[in-house]
Amino acid sequence: MSNQEKTTSIPGMSLSERDPEFIQSFMPVWEWLYRYYFRVKTDGWHHIPAEGKVLLVGSHNGGMASPDTTMMMYDWFCRFGTKRLVYGLLHPYAWKVSPELANLAQKAGAITAHPKAASAAFDIGASVLVYPGGQYDMFRPHSQRYEIQLAGRKGFIKLALSKEVPIIPMISVGAHDTLIVLGDCYELVKQLNEWGLPWLYQVDPGVFPIYLGLPWGLSIGPLPNIPLPVQIHTRVCTPIVFERYGKEAASDRNYVNFCYHLVQTQMQQELDRLKIDAGMH
Repeated sequence: MSNQEKTTSIPGMSLSERDPEFIQSFMPVWEWLYRYYFRVKTDGWHHIPAEGKVLLVGSHNGGMASPDTTMMMYDWFCRFGTKRLVYGLLHPYAWKVSPELANLAQKAGAITAHPKAASAAFDIGASVLVYPGGQYDMFRPHSQRYEIQLAGRKGFIKLALSKEVPIIPMISVGAHDTLIVLGDCYELVKQLNEWGLPWLYQVDPGVFPIYLGLPWGLSIGPLPNIPLPVQIHTRVCTPIVFERYGKEAASDRNYVNFCYHLVQTQMQQELDRLKIDAGMH
């Protein structure tokens, strides 16, 4: 099997599953959540150019529901319409755990978090949304709710450098109060797995949170949740443009590390400001 055949056989690689009419059908539901459930306040959307492609880099919050992500998607579609192409990178495990839900997410613009999928999206002029911190970010303890955690994953930096696109950070406060993560017992469960207890769906989740939230009350494990109706503040930040671009820059490990720390630092500074502006403590 050729490399191309291997790549195209990976679930979630297709860019053609995205369906603007499907997205439009969800807009009334998202609008209700936006206006009445989460009472979203947002700013900074002028930072996204009316045309062209960008790499949107977010910080995940609020467990698997990640309500700030959905609310930012709603804002994008309100401002730019459902036909302006944007694809969100979704963990490949989603197609293992629930292929049905993953395929529905594809209709809304999700593609698998694979460099070739993201690169192909840029090649057709689309923007791409990535949450580098993934499950480690979305289930970080409640005490760390105002911390940017990108989990040391630098693939998004290499992508921005090689495709020569600016990075636009997207941050929020409030969404990580929609469930209360008390801690993580992953190391204990990992030990049980080594003794013979199988992972659910044969997938190592990397985290095994203990949290308070709906509908379970006290929950253990990365289960889906219903977010509490907490007000969410979102912000689109100033674009980050690097001094060097191209494949040579993307393969320079020291430069990639420098760019990664620059993005993380700027996102943390923006989050600190948004926390103050939103009156959070």
